[in-house]
Amino acid sequence: MNINLSKKNIEDINSDIEIVIIKNKKLLDKKIKNILENICLFDESNKTYFDVENKKLYVSCLKLKDESLKIAFSTAINEIKKYDLKTIKLAIVQENKELNISNIIEGLVLGSYEFNKYKSKKEERVIEEITISIEKANTDKKDLQKQFEESLIVCNSVNYTRDIVNTAPEDYYPETMANDAIEIGKNKNVTCTIYDENYLLKNGMNAMYNVGLASRHESKLIHLTYKHKNPKAKIVLVGKGVTYDTGGLSLKRGDGMVSMKCDKGGAASILGIIRTLAKLELPIEVHAIAGAVENMIGGDAYKPGDILKASNGKTIEVTNTDAEGRLVLADCLHFAQKNIKDFDYIFDFATLTGASIGAFGGYTTAVMGFNDKLKNKILKASKQSGELVGFLPFNDYMANLLKSETADFVNTSPNKNGGAITASLFLSKFIEDKNKKKWLHFDIAGPSYRKERWGVNPYGATGVAIRMMIKFMEEVIKKR
Repeated sequence: MNINLSKKNIEDINSDIEIVIIKNKKLLDKKIKNILENICLFDESNKTYFDVENKKLYVSCLKLKDESLKIAFSTAINEIKKYDLKTIKLAIVQENKELNISNIIEGLVLGSYEFNKYKSKKEERVIEEITISIEKANTDKKDLQKQFEESLIVCNSVNYTRDIVNTAPEDYYPETMANDAIEIGKNKNVTCTIYDENYLLKNGMNAMYNVGLASRHESKLIHLTYKHKNPKAKIVLVGKGVTYDTGGLSLKRGDGMVSMKCDKGGAASILGIIRTLAKLELPIEVHAIAGAVENMIGGDAYKPGDILKASNGKTIEVTNTDAEGRLVLADCLHFAQKNIKDFDYIFDFATLTGASIGAFGGYTTAVMGFNDKLKNKILKASKQSGELVGFLPFNDYMANLLKSETADFVNTSPNKNGGAITASLFLSKFIEDKNKKKWLHFDIAGPSYRKERWGVNPYGATGVAIRMMIKFMEEVIKKR
């Protein structure tokens, strides 16, 4: 699908259909107004009417901004896909209001995403071209073009990440993720280093190593670096890359295992972020550390009751092998702090706990850490991007639940209440004191993968956190 901007008047652009966003019925001519009133189009957002005679699709949108606008265009593109229409046009100025070009692009590109890799019969109805008339825009045309191109880059990376997460576990395993990282490393200003299991053993990364022990696929530690020639900040991103999770010997129930290809969502998102940065060429330095493993069962599998010594020297009593993600992240967080110096922030992303879904529902990322000012910066980026976040508080009482009689601490608390918080507190034990104010944990278990269409997101993977982190980085750069 090709999307382009045109300086032509909307009437002078040839297409099979025009998207018209409607908020105020007073601006319509009497005939179409009566039709839309009769079908109650103005009662709520995202209702549609296809005027076949005039080749226009009307979409109601009660707020012409932000998520409402994105969802309206997502609704429009998915409605048009039902018909054999190849070309679309729309005006950036609707109802005498210039719409935000980024909202339009996110609605169209993210909303039209489909994952049909495994379909034996591909959909024949394909939209080939979308033309956006900017003839009446007040914004400088060069600025519009820049915003348009940047939005396309971000959206394409989100869809790239969606593809990674949606790919079947038999086809996507640690080596596959490493190969994707190597490809990203071929971009300008990007380097990539892959470490094997010998490196994990040599460097005492036994927590991560043991998680992947029963898999026929070798675990991989991935280090991607994007570095602009004049970086204004240094950020470390750590991602959980469990390419498939059976739960290990603490085996999941069958229905809980079906979508566990999504457990690589954290690592997939940080790969997508580096890919985005390479194309945007932002003046920043970002390190992405991904622990790619497969948590399987077998004679080699690590067991409940095992004591694992992590790379920072701390010992962990394994009480649940299905709490494997935090073991992977523990070694990855220590690796990052040991090998990357003088960074400004360190964030980890993981589909870590079902408890985070219980706390906030399935559409919100749970964020935890020690720095309230940093949380406020994330909240701002959340609002700018439209990706939802919520914050869960730490307390000493819950930290006590991780005490072990036989090791330094357990990997899961016997008290399942507040599981998202205790998981984050576990990770905090691998954050050096000097970095505690620089660190935040993002539990993306809910919004990374949903078995439903919502907002601009399809069934399945969403590519969560990429848009939010790019907004965060742009703000960091702006302040320097």
